Amino acid sequence: MNSILVAIILGIIQGLTEFLPVSSSGHLEISAFIIEFFGGKDLPESNLLMTVVLHAATALSTLFIFRKEVLQILKGFFQFKWNEEFQFSIKIIISMTPAAVIGLLFEEQIDRLFGGQILLVGSMLILTSFLLYIADKAKNTIKNVGYWHSILIGVAQAIAILPGISRSGATISTSVLLGIDREKAARFSFLMVVPLIFGKMAKDILSGDISSHSTNLTPLIVGFVAAFITGLIACKWMISLVKKSQLKYFSYYCFLVGIMAIIFTSLR
Repeated sequence: MNSILVAIILGIIQGLTEFLPVSSSGHLEISAFIIEFFGGKDLPESNLLMTVVLHAATALSTLFIFRKEVLQILKGFFQFKWNEEFQFSIKIIISMTPAAVIGLLFEEQIDRLFGGQILLVGSMLILTSFLLYIADKAKNTIKNVGYWHSILIGVAQAIAILPGISRSGATISTSVLLGIDREKAARFSFLMVVPLIFGKMAKDILSGDISSHSTNLTPLIVGFVAAFITGLIACKWMISLVKKSQLKYFSYYCFLVGIMAIIFTSLR
């Protein structure tokens, strides 16, 4: 399979699944497995480098969508005044702490969960399905994000490190079940992951595991563009869907893909 086509496919998948509650890590695992199964041996030279590039694209698309909010948060944070922007930035820091701690302390154990664990991915997609279905039925979602909410949402994000559990699905569903306004839940979910993405990218780059020697830049650029454009569309779409209480459709999708992944694993 042509590496450019693979890069486009992976970019589109990353752009969609980073924001839609269907697990980007799970879908990339399944996609890589299917590509390899059908003889795709010419994947981009460095899978880790491609992963970094794709995550950079979706992080930048998030910053572009929420550029006004991000600028207000940064302005409020560096003014060191106890205003709404400063408090919101503190809540973001609180929410990202559980995932950051788990990621640093259990990095090797987490890495072993990736790399073809399709049965695990399928099972976690089914778990995501049930969570989305329950959240879609939630009522009285009128609250703002509080400090206690930030901790619980952060715990949900840490659990979503597992491949197959949607990060956005877990954090948005947890927020909605806590009674938080749906649109605010979606915005908080997307903003809270940006520092973690850039932190993980910096760690991967500084680790020395990424080599630029003889790397073909074309698939990386194509994948970045595909993920960035798709991410812009998916982010806006997801906010609209959460406001309209339409998470149940993603619940059905995750359940179907999870069952198919489990069946495919058992038959191979």
